[in-house]
Order: sequence, then C-alpha cells, then structure tokens
Amino acid sequence: QVQLVESGGGLVQPGGSLRLSCTASGNIVSTNAMGWYRQAPGKQRELVAVIRSGGRINYADSVRGRFTISRDNAKNTVNLQMNSLKPEDAAVYFCNAELLRSDIDYLTTYWGRGTLVTVSS
Repeated sequence: QVQLVESGGGLVQPGGSLRLSCTASGNIVSTNAMGWYRQAPGKQRELVAVIRSGGRINYADSVRGRFTISRDNAKNTVNLQMNSLKPEDAAVYFCNAELLRSDIDYLTTYWGRGTLVTVSS
C-alpha cells in the first residue's frame, strides 16, 4: 500500500508564511510528478504547483513568485514553501504523487487527505 501524509498546515496572518510537507511511503519504486493542489469551500480543486522527477516545475499564476515547491527524491518528499500568504490562499491543500509501485508496472496517482491552511487576521 502507498500513503501520502501531509503536514504543516495551520493558521497564519496575511503576509505570513507556512511550509507544507508531504511524504509518500509504501512499496514505492520511484516517483514521477509530485505536487500540491488546493480546494477552497465551494470551489473546485486546483493545481498549486507540481514538480516532476526531472526537476521541471509548474506553478499556478496566482502563487508564482510567492510559493516554492521542492522535493527530496531519496525521501519521497515534496515541500511547499508559502510566503506572502493572502486570504484567498486559504484552502485545504492536498498532496498528489504519480509513482511506480513495486507490484504494478505502470504509474498510479495517489492523494493525501489534505491539510487546512487558514489565512486570517
């Protein structure tokens, strides 16, 4: 089995920073893309940032320049450093990973359970 576990959410004032982390564990051979999505109340889940195994990164326009995604391939971990947070960044943030399991010969996608980020004064 594979699990993605997120950490680092919480309450922060506008202009503040938070760092989210997600670690994938289980019978993993390798990870391809790892990323973060978010879903605010009443809205669809949207991509925040994704980093591929080769290092290519994509950011949502709304977070580019404020958020930084990074990964540690050896630890199957992806991080999201969020700076200059705005009230509109408040959402549940979900970790996503496309990976290869040891018992399946094709890539599969997994989601974490989410971590809540609240931006409020």
